[in-house]
Amino acid sequence: MTKENRFEQVDEAPDDAMTLILSRAGDRLFGKFVCPASVTGGRLPKDFRGAEMPLKESFRAAIKFANDFKVPMVVIDPDGLWQPEWGMLEREDDSVE
Repeated sequence: MTKENRFEQVDEAPDDAMTLILSRAGDRLFGKFVCPASVTGGRLPKDFRGAEMPLKESFRAAIKFANDFKVPMVVIDPDGLWQPEWGMLEREDDSVE
């Protein structure tokens, strides 16, 4: 049995993780990712912003970047563009009192 990958969905890019942003502009679907330099432990001299690319390619590039730099990854997906074959996209329950 394989364990399904799980990813956290957020509304804003945090300072402590790389963020994959999935977007829609008219008929165009794309993704890009941003990574604060502070989360890379000095491996990046400044914040990184990836170029816009097709959804699947942006997901693959974000995973590779996160693995290469050993940083956590979260996802912003306001338009519901996440593909089920990528894994589970879940929202952390922040209703803890």
